[in-house]
Amino acid sequence: MEEYTPDIVSVVDEEGKEHIFEELDRIETDSGKYVALLPLPENPDKITEEDNELIILKVQEEKGETYLCPIEDDAEFEEVGTAFEERLAEMFDFEESEE
Repeated sequence: MEEYTPDIVSVVDEEGKEHIFEELDRIETDSGKYVALLPLPENPDKITEEDNELIILKVQEEKGETYLCPIEDDAEFEEVGTAFEERLAEMFDFEESEE
């Protein structure tokens, strides 16, 4: 049996604060490359519902640097979000969000 070793990603936001995530999946479409991330809580003993929220970001490269950016276009986000849900459905129990 293989030992599970998660891919850990550190992201620094616009305010310089570091956030730690587990990278769950990557996909590439005609629109670009994307990652699905799960926030890792600072204190694992105090996990909340918000800590289990899937974060989907677009991968952009500029001058040899890689950036993770929010997806601004609603249709693009819907397409990519659906693709990740289908791929990750076996690992996670997704709940429909109410808008």
